[in-house]
Amino acid sequence: MESKKIIVTGGAGFIGSNMVELLLKMGHKVDVADNLSSTGDDRFLKPLYKEGDLHLKKIDITKIKQMSDLKGDIIIHLAANSDVRHGFENPGLDFNSNILGTFNVLETARKNGINELMFSSSSTVFGVAKQLPTPEEYGPLLPISSYGASKLSGEALISAYSNYYDIRSTIFRFANIVGKNSTHGVIFDFIKKLKKDGRKLEILGDGTQRKSYLHVSDCIKAMLFAHEKTKGVDVYNIANDGTTSVMKIADMVLSAMGLEGIEKTLIKTDDGGGWKGDVKIAELSPKKIYSKGWKNQYSSDEAVKVAVDETLNQWGDK
Repeated sequence: MESKKIIVTGGAGFIGSNMVELLLKMGHKVDVADNLSSTGDDRFLKPLYKEGDLHLKKIDITKIKQMSDLKGDIIIHLAANSDVRHGFENPGLDFNSNILGTFNVLETARKNGINELMFSSSSTVFGVAKQLPTPEEYGPLLPISSYGASKLSGEALISAYSNYYDIRSTIFRFANIVGKNSTHGVIFDFIKKLKKDGRKLEILGDGTQRKSYLHVSDCIKAMLFAHEKTKGVDVYNIANDGTTSVMKIADMVLSAMGLEGIEKTLIKTDDGGGWKGDVKIAELSPKKIYSKGWKNQYSSDEAVKVAVDETLNQWGDK
């Protein structure tokens, strides 16, 4: 991809900061649009300002007036309320950040003549899929969380805008992304709990939940790879073959921290999931992107292992 001006919404967050780092290394100019709600500051961007042409614009995408000056060649839309677990208590967060925010991003693209878009959707749009691994064409899509519903709404809006206004759009349905700069999720939560009390580990659900995990370095590279293949609007699963169980992740974390004989407490729910709206087993098929010539560097288990080490190195003393 030739050098371009790229806008990254949510660029100060987990996946966003990793994407910004990659884009700068590739020689692109990057504007980050982020209200810093997930990080509180630009800690992940600070080391990157010296890497290239990077600017942070403190923008709340739920307020369209703040977005009027966003101009460039491509929008990589990663901003979202990403805490799936809390949607049950406050589904309005998902509506505002993920639906209204995506609408505002699309309106900004339309008004400012930005004709390329990449969008971070989620495996949660599938709900409890009856086909595993689940391909992109599976349906009907019946999400069981407000987060999944909001991501599916975003997909629909993007499809409509792409048709209306000739915006080349690639929609990515992510597996569970792990790695550097992550501030939530099962690995981060386990480490945080064990740093607080190294004698026991509380595990949400029955421990048999299993999902496909993908390292963030594979995720961001796969996104750029697939977008180059897109004409019009297209959808790709960004995932690994195979899954990793919550209990296996717990054991990996305990091993990496050198903890033995730890009491594991299961907080069981009616369906064995971790919380209301959690899909207990999620495995996406990566065959479509593989057929285009893509291959992930890490398997699901390898991605978790690398991410455990990265998270401990980054947050272990905090």
